[in-house]
Amino acid sequence: MDECIAQFLNFLAVEKNASSNTIAAYRNDLGQFQKFAGAADGEKDAWARIDGKKVVGFVEDLRERQYKDATVARKIAAVKSFFGFLAAEGLVPQDPTEQLKSPQVGKSLPRALSVKEVDELLEQPARRNTPEARRDKAMLELLYATGLRVTELVSLDLADVALESDPVTVRCTGKGERERVLPLYQRAVDELRQYIFHVRPRLVRNRREPALFVNRRGERLTRQGFWLILKNYAREAKLDKAITPHTLRHTYATHMLSGGMPLRNVQAALEHASISTT
Repeated sequence: MDECIAQFLNFLAVEKNASSNTIAAYRNDLGQFQKFAGAADGEKDAWARIDGKKVVGFVEDLRERQYKDATVARKIAAVKSFFGFLAAEGLVPQDPTEQLKSPQVGKSLPRALSVKEVDELLEQPARRNTPEARRDKAMLELLYATGLRVTELVSLDLADVALESDPVTVRCTGKGERERVLPLYQRAVDELRQYIFHVRPRLVRNRREPALFVNRRGERLTRQGFWLILKNYAREAKLDKAITPHTLRHTYATHMLSGGMPLRNVQAALEHASISTT
């Protein structure tokens, strides 16, 4: 491997704490660029001789080979980061990518479930008579009732549910440690009551456990644990494989807006800093 590329990848691993997948992707992208630019391993001043025209030629070559915009953007990001590193380390006199812009990659909206699909999903745990299934039913109802982020869901404590208030509410802590209190509809309340009074005591082993939703070991359920639970129920309901915890959050927002809830209210419920995000 080229020494400069090796130094850069080491920088990513040590200084930036990049994942192995990121490093592997950058290694592949930079290797492709090196081959295109004709910068042989160990050749003196090989990288210093590359100018902006050569970089633009690489981008045009990617487009001619019909790479997707997202892939082109990733490869450009790798090259820009690489030359930024070389310039900062004094290994090249100037950065030839300074004026290069990455292509705009539009974000596609997550697909919202229909009311029928939500009903089918919520029906899956109801078909089982186990403590875990009753817990899962309560979790899914709560997510659909509030639009909570999955991290907020698994971070809930028993004390965060105000069963005696009218209406019943749940208090969650979002980004920036900001708290919000969300009201629940009756079906979600009924499922939570059943879980808290009749199911959770069968799952917890330590009475001091604060977590609202616990796993089979009686410990707080994790994000990964919930994701697997949702994935299994989505498969059983024969729903789209791309369904994620965020799908339920997006579905909540879509259904609330369709039902007439003001946009500002949905923004507050979702804790979006900008209404444009909502």
